Amino acid sequence: MGTATDDSYTVSMSPMGDVEFETVPQTIFTRLTHLAGMAFALGRGNDVNALHAPNYYNDLWNQFTPRLPGVSLDWSGRYSSWDPNEEKLYELDSDVHLADPASVLALDGWDVSDIEAVHKNIGPWFGNHYSNRHVEPPDVYADRYRYYTLWEQFDKVAQVFQAEDQYDALASIHDDILTRIEADLPSESERPTVVMGGFSDPTEPYIYNVDTPGFLTAHTRPLQPVDAFADDVVSGSQIDMETLISADPDIILVFGGMHPGTDMASIRTALEDDPVGQKLTAVQNNRIYAQGARYQGPILNLFQLEMTAKQLYPDTFGEWPTYADGTYPEISAANQFFDRQRVATIIRGDL
Repeated sequence: MGTATDDSYTVSMSPMGDVEFETVPQTIFTRLTHLAGMAFALGRGNDVNALHAPNYYNDLWNQFTPRLPGVSLDWSGRYSSWDPNEEKLYELDSDVHLADPASVLALDGWDVSDIEAVHKNIGPWFGNHYSNRHVEPPDVYADRYRYYTLWEQFDKVAQVFQAEDQYDALASIHDDILTRIEADLPSESERPTVVMGGFSDPTEPYIYNVDTPGFLTAHTRPLQPVDAFADDVVSGSQIDMETLISADPDIILVFGGMHPGTDMASIRTALEDDPVGQKLTAVQNNRIYAQGARYQGPILNLFQLEMTAKQLYPDTFGEWPTYADGTYPEISAANQFFDRQRVATIIRGDL
């Protein structure tokens, strides 16, 4: 929990430990979009001054924002911070760095003294990266590192911005979605085999597991699909068509498929035209679906839980509309997993 003395307060999260804030941060540096998405969920998205691939993720997030009345977001032109430059951090002079110092230390050109200097001279670090897939952090942080779910980490970030009421309201909606999924989840024998990946080259995709621990699967793991590769392929591996046909998934989920620069029709056509790809069960049954982002924040997680439930179990949760391009499809109120107006109201802080 965050604690307060006079106007200052402290929030604790691994690997930073206790982090003291004199006032609520106004300017926000982020590195990965799960943390930028948390700022967005708290109505602070436009205060983000840096993130990985800002123009790409600006366009992707804005495939979802039109479904949230009165909510806007503009990350275009921000500093691209995948491999941040220390001098640039001084120039940005951010009140908080929503980034894991352990993950920054792992980059070339950074050492422990640099990390400490940014914390002392500019603003504190506050983030947790290695919860993405529960992988090992650099040795210097190993003995104090723990893993969080997406929503546990969001709880901590909400404390940083003294926005616990907004977190509680959104977490309640998330809990309701999980309860709905758990109540109606088909039996194990009726669950499809699934491949999730990046298909910029449809015949040599990068594949990611759907059932491993970590917040990258926060939208698939609750739905308990069968990973088509099990432990045979390491998450993040690039494979060929022969490897894909050996798994022969019932469903293919395409990360970034909702980005306006991704041509889902071309991906489907490329697989249909490939002599091996056309034999895939997912191709023959027209079950190739667009997805959003792996490093999802809480709002995208709500949408992606709804989206993926319909893609995997249409007979249970309702059909996912045929999607080729454009914004997140309109879904009738009766078939929505959450009230868009309510979520928009929470983001705007009108509790």
